[in-house]
Amino acid sequence: MALSTSSNFARPDDAFRAIVEAHRGLTEEQSADFDAALVLILANHIGDIDVLREAIDLARRRMVDGQQQQQQQQ
Repeated sequence: MALSTSSNFARPDDAFRAIVEAHRGLTEEQSADFDAALVLILANHIGDIDVLREAIDLARRRMVDGQQQQQQQQ
């Protein structure tokens, strides 16, 4: 199975809103714990270590790219 990076949601904005709403009322620490729990639950659902590793690599690259863009703008 390959990592799918295109939206699989009929209404992607609803998915985004659901995640944002789940954080409402949480402290920063609770929010970080929630994110970690959600990631582990979804990683288990995927159940494919190669896909998980690909997703981890993609997320790290996006973070590094975003940080580099912020530094260039300063």
